[in-house]
Order: sequence, then structure tokens, then C-alpha cells
Amino acid sequence: MLPEALDGDETVVFTAAAASVQVQVEPVGRWFEAYIKRRNRNVSASFQELEEEEESSEESEDEEFQLQECSMLRTLDPKDWKNQDHYAVLGLPHMRYKATQKQIKTAHKAIVLKHHPDKRKAAGEQIIEGDNDYFTCITKAIEILSDPVKRRAFDSVDPTFDNAVPSKSEGKENFIEVFAPVFERNARWSSKKHVPKLGTMESSFEEVDNFYSFWYNFDSWREFSYLDEEEKEKAECRDERRWIEKQNRASRAQRKKEEMNRIRTLVDTAYSCDPRIKKFKEEEKARKESEKKAKAEAKKREQEEKERARQAELEAARLAKEKEEEEAKQAAQQAKKEKEIQKKAIKKERQKLRTTCKNWNYFADNEADCVKMMEEVEKLCDRLELTSLQCLNEVLASGSKEDCKAAVETQVQEVNAQLQREREAEVQARQAARSAEQACGGGGAGGKGWNEEDLQLLIKAVNLFPAGTNARWEVIANYMNLHSTSGMKRTAKDVINKAKNLQRLDPLQKDEINKKAFEKFKKEHSSVPPTIDNAVPSERFDASGSDGNAAPWTTEEQKLLEQALKTYPVSTPERWEKIAAAVPGRSKKDCMKRYKELVEMVKAKKAAQEQVAAKSKK
Repeated sequence: MLPEALDGDETVVFTAAAASVQVQVEPVGRWFEAYIKRRNRNVSASFQELEEEEESSEESEDEEFQLQECSMLRTLDPKDWKNQDHYAVLGLPHMRYKATQKQIKTAHKAIVLKHHPDKRKAAGEQIIEGDNDYFTCITKAIEILSDPVKRRAFDSVDPTFDNAVPSKSEGKENFIEVFAPVFERNARWSSKKHVPKLGTMESSFEEVDNFYSFWYNFDSWREFSYLDEEEKEKAECRDERRWIEKQNRASRAQRKKEEMNRIRTLVDTAYSCDPRIKKFKEEEKARKESEKKAKAEAKKREQEEKERARQAELEAARLAKEKEEEEAKQAAQQAKKEKEIQKKAIKKERQKLRTTCKNWNYFADNEADCVKMMEEVEKLCDRLELTSLQCLNEVLASGSKEDCKAAVETQVQEVNAQLQREREAEVQARQAARSAEQACGGGGAGGKGWNEEDLQLLIKAVNLFPAGTNARWEVIANYMNLHSTSGMKRTAKDVINKAKNLQRLDPLQKDEINKKAFEKFKKEHSSVPPTIDNAVPSERFDASGSDGNAAPWTTEEQKLLEQALKTYPVSTPERWEKIAAAVPGRSKKDCMKRYKELVEMVKAKKAAQEQVAAKSKK
């Protein structure tokens, strides 16, 4: 921009000026700092102006700065310097951690000028020699507060700081008034700047949530090295110094833990008493209830829509089914009508054929031929279809007697030939079925010699060695070879084929085999040798059990017998009487016989399995 002309002068351009060009300039160094400050303050000022403003503000602070000399300074014990208030010693009790280093140095200078031993000695005051003078307290105070690390350690245990946490009863009345000062007081320990405020009752959910998130993750710089009971510099050796360091670390960690528990208790108490949290929870609960209600209504509407769609589909299916049934009914009626028509037509043609043949006296000269031809005509009526009957009746209606006779005889021959083919096919089918049955009765060499005893033995072995038995079919074959009286040696393959054939048998045939097996069992167990008809019963059998129950043992009776054998061991007196009493319907003799059969069966089973196992080892 050109400077404005003075009063009475005018601006004159002698030559054409070049076009202005905008250049992007990036500030660096102290000019960048000035740019940031100008931008933050929304002012346009130079760096020099900002520096002058900063210097003027510091000067104003120094002008406002006033010392408050400690009244107890002269009475302080130099040996107890660690328990003194260093800020009060330097005359800064009102500023404390907010005091700058410049203010601390200024206060120290003023205190030294007044309380230096040389000054006091010149004024005629009695001075204590060595470190026993109270001026040592001033020296320790400036030593602590001028070192940032030591000052931070002292600030962490500031004796004027209030560590109290309000109770729930105090916070429920005036929450903001009670807890806001407490959080502002404890915010000085935060490692992060810009600590969020507690806010007001009108604060939004985001502000409240941000506040509690910050304090629940609070990072405190407060440390307690100032309270160390032992000083490692006083240690006489390295081991003692290490021990002192270990003790100090443990005590610092314990105090740090207590401090974090105090902060956590403060935040928990405030959170539980905060009426805004209760309001937000109620709003959230109401919102969830409304969402739940809306969701339930939407689900209900969806279910209603689905139910309506399902009802519509059912109605459509019902209508389609009714239509289909109606069409099927009409088709059936139509087919029935056609069948009735065809039946009437066939009946008419048959009657016509019979009448025509009767008029021609069945093309016979004697009674025997007439009867034979009558049978053949009835056969034609039964076997011929409608078209064949119509064609035959047309020939009979238009031809002579000889032509009619020839046509009838030709048709009779065709029908007889067809009947003969059907009979031959039926005979062949029967022969094939019989051959198949014979093949099922014995497969190869293993199928020969399967009598009723072997079949019964096979059924018994299959039940004795159920599925899951190791080398089951080899064991069954070995069991049959040991107990069969036919002398035939069976292999596992023969046994498998016969078992499959028995599975394919008709249930009646299976019942017949089982019936024969029971009859044989009954016959064997009921027959008594004639030599012992008048013998005296043995001591092992009583008179009441001499007749015995020849009926086969049921599954329930078998379970009762096994349980009784376990209940009454061999050493039990009158064992078999008690066992018989435990199995209803069975006598002592029946129980003993069944036990003997079971023992033999188990022995045979073990023998068969051991023999198969021995073969497999070889």
C-alpha cells in the first residue's frame, strides 16, 4: 500500500508499477512462536510487541509480588529441616507451587539480606556457629525449591494440601458445590494438561462421560521420595545403599498405591452421587425400553405379516387342492362314464356274439360239438377286448356260415395259444422260484447237510456271540464244529451265507424252525430213563421240584437268576432254596439246571474263542 499524502499534497505516479504478487511465507523460529500467539489471541501484532507485552506482564507480577515473612523462622530447628514448610521459610506461603523460579530467587535474596549471619552479627546479634543457626533452614529451603526435581518431590507431599474425600452423604445434597473444588484441587497432580472440569447440572452426556473417563484413567505425577526415611548418601557401603534403595522403593510404591486408591475412591464416590449420571441412566433406560418396545412392535408386525402371508398361502393351496380334487373328481367321473360305456359296449358285443353263434347253432352238427363250441365262445367273450369283439361281430354279420365258423375258429385258436403261453410262463416262473429256494437252502459245499439240529445250533451260536465279538464268524463256525453231531466241518464263509439265508426266510419259516427247536428241547428235558422211575430223589433236589418247569427261560427270569446268584454266594447256607425263592415260577431243580447250562455255555464260548485266537497267532 502507498503512504497517504499529507494535507495539501497529492500522490503522483511517474511510472507504471508492476503487478502485485502474493507470496506464501512460512514463519520459523521465534517468528513462528509469535505467529501462533497472534493466532491464538486473534490479534495482529509483531513479535517484538508480544515480547514487550510478556516483559511488562512479568514486571507487573513482580510489582504485585509481596513477601509474607514467617514469624516462626527464628525458632526453627536446623536439624529438623525436612519437616519445615520451605515456602513459608522463604515468605511464599500464599503462592506455594504457583511461584516462579524468579519469584523464589527474589524472595530468597530478600530473606538472605535480612537474616544473613553477617548482617545480624554486624547488628550486634549473637550468632550460633556451624549449622545450628536457623539460617541453615533458609539454605535448605532454596536448595529444595531451586531444584525442579527436589521441588516436585516436596510439592507431592505439600503439608497444606487437603487429601480428604467427601462422603456420599455430603455429595448428595450439593453435588457440584462439594465435589468441584475437590477435583480442581486434585487436578494439580495430573500429568496431562487441560484437565476437564466437573461441569454443571446442564452438562451434556459427552462432557460428563469425558470427565469420568479422564479421572478413571488418571495419570498422576505425584511421587513420595521426599518421605524416604533413609538417605542412601549416609550408607557406609554398597550393600547398605542397595538395602536403603530397596526399602525406599517399597515405601514409595505403597504410598503411590494408597494415593491411586484415594483418587479412585474420590471418582467412585462422585460417580455414585452424580445426579447427572442417574438422569443419563434413566434416559438410557427409557431409550432402551422404547427401542425394545419398537422392536417388539416391529417383530409383532412382521409376525402378523408372515401369518397373513401364510394364511394366504394356505388359502391358495386349499383352493388349488380343491380345484385339483374337483378336476380329479370330474376326470374320475368321466373315466367311470367311459368305463360304463365301454362295459356296456363290451356286454352288447358279447351278447351279440352269443346271439349270432346261437343262431348258427354254434356251427355244430351234434350236441357235443355244440357244447364245446359254446365253451369256446364264452372263452372268447372273456378274453377278447372291445375292438376284437367288434371286428369279429362285423365278420359274423356279413359273412356266410362257413366264413363265420372259420373266423370264430381262428379267434379261438389265437386265444388258446395265448393261454398256453401264459401257462408256460407261469410254470417257468415257479421252477425258477423253486431253484432259487434250493440255492438259498445251501450255498456250495458249505450248504450241504444243514439239518434242523445244525440250524438250531447256528441260531443259538449267533445269539451267544453277538455283534462286536472279536472274529465273530470264525468263533461261531468253531463252536458249531465242536457241538454239531452231523460231523460236517463249517467255515466262517459257510456260516455267514447260511445266516444271511435265514434272515431272508419268511417269518412263518422262522417260527417253524423255532417251534421245532422248542419241541426238541422239551422232549430232551422231559424224557426220563426207565431205570430211575422208582429211584429215591437226590439230596440236591427236593420233592416239590422233581416235576420241574419245562418252559423256556424268559429274559426277566434270566435277570432274576443272575441277580440271585450274585446276592447269595457259594458260602450261603441253603443257597439254592433262596435262589429259587427269588425267581418266581421256578423250582430249585430248574435253577440248578439253568445254572449248569449257563456254565457249559460259557465254557464252550471261551473254548471257541481260545481256539480261534490260537489259530490267528499261528
